[in-house]
Amino acid sequence: MRHMLILGGGTAGTIMANKLARALDERDWRITVVDGKEEHYYQPGFLFVPFDIYRMRDLVRPRRQYLPGRVRFILSSIDHIDAGKKKVVLANGEALRYDCLIIGTGADIHPEQTEGLLDEGWGRSKFDFYTPLGAERLARFLKTWQGGRLVLSIAEMPIKCPVAPLEFLFLADAYFTERGMRDKVDIHLVTPLSGAFTKPTSSRVLGEFLERKGISVTPDFGLARVDNDEKKLVAWDDSEVKYDLLVSIPTNMGDPAIARSGIGNELNFVPTNRQTLSAEGLEDVFVIGDATNLPASKAGSVAHFESEILFEKIMEHIEGRAPRAQFDGHANCFIESGYGKGMLIDFNYETEPLPGAFPLPGVGPFKLLGESAINHYGKLMFRWVYWNLLLRGVELPIANEMLMAGKQVV
Repeated sequence: MRHMLILGGGTAGTIMANKLARALDERDWRITVVDGKEEHYYQPGFLFVPFDIYRMRDLVRPRRQYLPGRVRFILSSIDHIDAGKKKVVLANGEALRYDCLIIGTGADIHPEQTEGLLDEGWGRSKFDFYTPLGAERLARFLKTWQGGRLVLSIAEMPIKCPVAPLEFLFLADAYFTERGMRDKVDIHLVTPLSGAFTKPTSSRVLGEFLERKGISVTPDFGLARVDNDEKKLVAWDDSEVKYDLLVSIPTNMGDPAIARSGIGNELNFVPTNRQTLSAEGLEDVFVIGDATNLPASKAGSVAHFESEILFEKIMEHIEGRAPRAQFDGHANCFIESGYGKGMLIDFNYETEPLPGAFPLPGVGPFKLLGESAINHYGKLMFRWVYWNLLLRGVELPIANEMLMAGKQVV
């Protein structure tokens, strides 16, 4: 009996468990998923909780519900990976051996990495929306807030869902407008990037959206510390930004077990081959989703596209076939822009987001790098797709590789 071990039961790990359970003979392969939490959250929905569009109960399901019956689920945190001996040691000391290992341990926020961020003001005047507790606390705060300077600060890159900070700002603009108090709220983005986003064309377009909505931007801000007494952000060059309400995107890091295993970079992300998704320098180990150090977005769509390639890579590996499948960095993200509209971007390692129509040239129905109501409904509809199709490893009618069809080169 050979052992397929999947670390992490999030989006990436659950998709892989479902795909492999259908493909691998259970007489030959035992599939095990290890995760430290019973609950599975639809994380893109956290963005909507502060604005009372979703509630947390709409976004959580039992993790085991989405794993096939033949898959063994172990509820445990991981102590470390011993790649030399091909085993994983759990928190209780139990060792699990593997013939093939998939690391899908994800990423999480670490506000303690920034001086002054995690103190008595955390959850009172400083919030996050990347965790269930943070999103719910912020929702309660916004219901009674009377206005002031709202600053959204990105501590450093990379972060999960790089468009989420912009979506938050767009939704905040609409939220305060609909409450009749937009003139009482100064909305400000503070980012380490040189513009609104990581790619030039989309950064320009999204920057223009921010400007039209009266949202100011402070770029190239290297956050050094937060001064809770004076309510200000202080950069490494001593420049400052004042706030009344701070919405923070803290430093994102991989699982601490990666650090204890000695296989990660300084942020605990695993060095990963950008085409094959194999862990650099490790035999029979693959990495997927937010756990990688790839120059691709840490987003659910990327985990989905990676899963299609990784499934092929593993089957090639097991069956001794010549390797063919390669991941191109494909990402596809809806962007809520407020007032019942949204945008869509589609890009990969080499090609930045471009305007156009998706998935059919000239037809869409989704508009690339432009607003439309159908994009907004596509974002909302994806929650159903996530629970009922994506997690179960069902093949979706979207190409794994990014296609240029329908895109306008500018």
